[in-house]
Amino acid sequence: MDRPQKTILFSLVAVALAGWAAAWAFEQDMMLAMGGADNALSLAVFTSIWTVGMAAMMFPAIVPMVSLYNRLVNAGGAGQASISEPPKKTYSGKVMLFVACYLVVWALTGVAILLGWSELMNVSAATAGQSIHYVFATVLVISGIYQFTPLKNKCLGYCESPMSFFMRRWSAGTAGAIKMGLYHGLYCLGCCWPYFLLMVALGWMNLAWMALFAALIFGEKIWSRGIWLARIAGAGFIIAGILAGAEIVQIDPMNMGSMDEMSMDEIPADENSAGMSMNTMLLLLS
Repeated sequence: MDRPQKTILFSLVAVALAGWAAAWAFEQDMMLAMGGADNALSLAVFTSIWTVGMAAMMFPAIVPMVSLYNRLVNAGGAGQASISEPPKKTYSGKVMLFVACYLVVWALTGVAILLGWSELMNVSAATAGQSIHYVFATVLVISGIYQFTPLKNKCLGYCESPMSFFMRRWSAGTAGAIKMGLYHGLYCLGCCWPYFLLMVALGWMNLAWMALFAALIFGEKIWSRGIWLARIAGAGFIIAGILAGAEIVQIDPMNMGSMDEMSMDEIPADENSAGMSMNTMLLLLS
């Protein structure tokens, strides 16, 4: 491994480790922020911690992509690179821009998922009543089915084969770094959105679930047969959804057991507002 590769590897891993430390430190803040999607401060807190969490979870898996991009930049393009020869210089600002744009896609995705899910929960709480568990079951089943689709397979193919991605999407210069970073983020989103939808929708924003999903994502992208990991996870989601829909298993949407013990006197006065937490809604419905 040459010096540029080591620099990229250590940089991404260091940022990932810092992200895990931040996720551990702000885990409860994330959970609270998820309950106030209509509040600008809560949304800002969620977006910040979510983005750090994405760096923690995704950066180890994109090391091969970023390392190859560095080689291609220094070689002058995808059609002129010789990956058997080390680049003549260390990584440039284009590499950092590529990674930053990749991360922007995930930051915006987190906001979209949170706002969309919050609105869905507000509508469901008013209409579904005691049948709200069907909403959670549906999310699990849809997430599971997606793992078997051609789109999942296509997006994963570009993520686990960096050279294929760059041969298809190569664009030179600063604009190219931005464009390819966004494209890679979108392909990665196409691979992994079920995991992150579940992390927001079912309240699995804790270190244990983050670590499990991060391991699945890493395995999918690094292993040449990672699609089988995706399908195993998909089968698990479908089974969990069926069990939840049949009320054989019960889902704690925000994974915060302390809410179950909250007395009615402790429920906020604005409990009927659109921004009240999912836990409060479910407590009132139970």
